[in-house]
Amino acid sequence: MKESVYKTYEELPLFLNAKMVAQVLGIAPSSAYELMHESNFPVLKVGSRMVVPKEMFIQWVERNTGGDS
Repeated sequence: MKESVYKTYEELPLFLNAKMVAQVLGIAPSSAYELMHESNFPVLKVGSRMVVPKEMFIQWVERNTGGDS
């Protein structure tokens, strides 16, 4: 698994794109795109772009890992 380039939630921008989601989770960009198309993933569509609000991403991570980092 790749190591995340972000060490804390505070370092994240307000909105994450697929590349950032991949970096945070330590996964391949193609896996991040797949994840962003899942119905339970918190994606906001802005025109043809898909972004993930930081706070919703943190909540998703905590729900899906049982963590509260």
